[in-house]
Amino acid sequence: MLNALEVLTTVVVGLMVGVEFSVAFVINPILDGLPGDNGLRGRTHGARMLGTLMPFWYIGSLVLSAVWAIAGWHHHGAGLVVLAAALLILSVIMSLLLLVPINNRGKTWTTENLPEDWKEQMNRWDRFHYVRVAVIIAAFALLVAALA
Repeated sequence: MLNALEVLTTVVVGLMVGVEFSVAFVINPILDGLPGDNGLRGRTHGARMLGTLMPFWYIGSLVLSAVWAIAGWHHHGAGLVVLAAALLILSVIMSLLLLVPINNRGKTWTTENLPEDWKEQMNRWDRFHYVRVAVIIAAFALLVAALA
């Protein structure tokens, strides 16, 4: 049972890392290179779609990691899982305090109601997102190391 939990947690967190890495280094650069307001349209649609999905994924990853840490407390790698869970907590806090407020504003933007500083807000979101991606990559690496 513990082995299945370890694999499930690692896969769920790994997929989340892949999606977030893709947003940071593939999707957003592609959208930013589109002509006119097409990139903005893509970002606002992504903010709505991923803004709905990601809270469940982040919290689910954290819960799975916490359950693994508790269930495997006396097993090899438990300390690494606890550290991974702590990083996932940090990623949730970062999301709530830094990224979600910008995302909530951005998902309502159209070309008719753009604030003057919309590009600065998107750049700020991107910078915070890069840091969050680094945090969840570290959490994923710790989970993988705990399996070894």
